[in-house]
Amino acid sequence: MSTFRSRRDQFDLPEGITYLDGNSLGPLPKAAVERGRRTMADEWGPMLITGWNKAKWMELPGRLGDRIGTLIGAPAGSTMVGDTLSIKVYQAVASAVEMRPDRKIVLSDNGNFPSDLYMADGLLKSLGKGHELKVVDPEAVADNITEEVAAVMLTHVDYRTGRIHDMKAITDKAHAVGALMIWDLAHSAGALPVDLAGCKADIAVGCTYKYLNGGPGAPGFIHVRPDLIDQVRPALSGWLGHQAPFAFDLDYRPGEGISRMRVGTPPVIQMAVLDAALDAFDGVDMNDIRARSIELSERFISEVEAGCKDVELASPRDPNGRGSQVSFRFHEGYAAMQALIARGIIGDFRAPDIMRFGFCPLYNTPDEVSHAAAALCEIIATGEWDRPGFKARKAVT
Repeated sequence: MSTFRSRRDQFDLPEGITYLDGNSLGPLPKAAVERGRRTMADEWGPMLITGWNKAKWMELPGRLGDRIGTLIGAPAGSTMVGDTLSIKVYQAVASAVEMRPDRKIVLSDNGNFPSDLYMADGLLKSLGKGHELKVVDPEAVADNITEEVAAVMLTHVDYRTGRIHDMKAITDKAHAVGALMIWDLAHSAGALPVDLAGCKADIAVGCTYKYLNGGPGAPGFIHVRPDLIDQVRPALSGWLGHQAPFAFDLDYRPGEGISRMRVGTPPVIQMAVLDAALDAFDGVDMNDIRARSIELSERFISEVEAGCKDVELASPRDPNGRGSQVSFRFHEGYAAMQALIARGIIGDFRAPDIMRFGFCPLYNTPDEVSHAAAALCEIIATGEWDRPGFKARKAVT
C-alpha cells in the first residue's frame, strides 16, 4: 500500500490528530494552498476582470466536471460543477418532474439526507400541481416504484449508517415503470467506485467538500445522462446556463449540452482549490481505494466490538453493503464523541445516538484506526464521556 503512503503526504494533517471525519469535510491538500495563492496573486491581482479569459476561469465548471466524471463513471461532457448541492438537487427534481408531466409522485426514503427532502418538498409545494413527496423506509423503496412515480430520488450511501443502495437494481426498476432516477453521490464520490454510465442513471448530484477534499463550502456538481441532456429544461435559468450569456438577451435559451445546468457565476477561488485537490486522485484506481476502505473499516469494527460491549453497530455488517464509514450507536454518543475529539481523534455525531467515523484511504492508516478504536473503548469503559463539558451541544455536531 505504498501508493496510499505517498498520497497521505499530499495532505496537511495536523500533528497528533487522527482524522476520521473526511466523510463530512476533507482535510487540506497541501497543493491547494499554493493553487489558491496563485489564483489570487497571479491571476485575480494582475489580470483583474481579464482573468475570465486569460486564466480561463469560465472553463472551470466544465473542466472540473469532467475530472469528477472520471471518478463516478460519467462520460466527458455530462457533468458540471457549480452552485451548492441543494441547488443541484432542486435542478434535478424540477427537471425530472417536468419530463414526466402526467405523474405526481417523487419517491425517496427516510435515510435520505434531510436537505434533499426539504428541497424536493419545497419545490413540489411551490408547483401547486398536486405533486407528492413520498418517503418510505429504505428497504421499501423497490416495492413503491410504481407507474405513478415521476422520479426516484435517493442518496446512494446513507449519511448516518453508511448503508448502500443497489444503484443498478433500483435504477433498472425505476426505468422499468418509466420513472426517472436521481442519485445523490455526496457520500460516494471519491469514496467508492460508481458507474453512472453502466447503470444508466438519469441524473446524479453531489458535493466536493467531503471525500473530494475541495474545502468548506466547495461547490456541488450535477450529471445528466448524455441522451437526456437536450431534453432537460433548467428550472433555475441562470445567465451562465444561457446559450449566449454575453448577448444579454431578455429571453432565456438553454445552453448546449450540460452547460445549460450552470446557474450563477462560478466561485473561481474555490474551484481552483478543488482543482488542486482532485490531483490526489490522479493515477489511483477507485477499486484500490474501495479495497483499502473495507480493510480499514473492518479493522475498526473488529477492534471496537472486541473491546467494548456497550456500543451497537449501526452500519451494515457486510462491508459490501456500506460505504466508507462506520457508525456505532451509544446512548451518550455525542458526549463520547466530544471525549474522543478532546484526545485528538476526530469523528462526528448524528442524532439521536450515532457516532460516525469516516475512512479515507488517501490519508488514513491502519495504525490510526487501531488507535481510535482503543481510545473509544477506553472512553466508554471508564465513563470518561460523563463530564458536563462533553455534554454541552455545539452548533455543529
